[in-house]
Amino acid sequence: MTDQLPPPNLDRPVVGSYPTYEGAQRAVDFLSDNGFPVERTAIIGSDLRMVETVLGRLTRGRAALAGAGSGAWFGLLIGLLLSLFARGSSSALALLLSALAYGAGFGAVFGFIGHALTGGRRDFTSRSQIIAGRYDVVADPDVADEAKNMLIKLAWRES
Repeated sequence: MTDQLPPPNLDRPVVGSYPTYEGAQRAVDFLSDNGFPVERTAIIGSDLRMVETVLGRLTRGRAALAGAGSGAWFGLLIGLLLSLFARGSSSALALLLSALAYGAGFGAVFGFIGHALTGGRRDFTSRSQIIAGRYDVVADPDVADEAKNMLIKLAWRES
């Protein structure tokens, strides 16, 4: 049987509000360093937005190169596993190098074909992340005043 966490209490008072996650994390770390029961707190991100940063143009050549890279890693893994059963170090090295080459080759082909089949609908690479507009530190109602007072001391210390 697995231990399940109780559902979070969403009616907890806000004891601190921060514009960055690092600020909220620093506040909870401060509470922890001062002996506060941090298991009774939570960091809640509000005003969420998804930011997709475009990294560059994706051509068939770049797709093939990326496929070759991931295929080479997979080939290296397979080669390492198979080399455990090879007789002699020279045959293990040959097996490792050939698995790496085959992996890179097949990965390049699959990367090229995969990109070609998209029909030019997504010719760019990007990175996505979820960012909150603010981060609230909340605490259980019976310890909220203590947490708020401790975080006021942190604000005094940082100003």
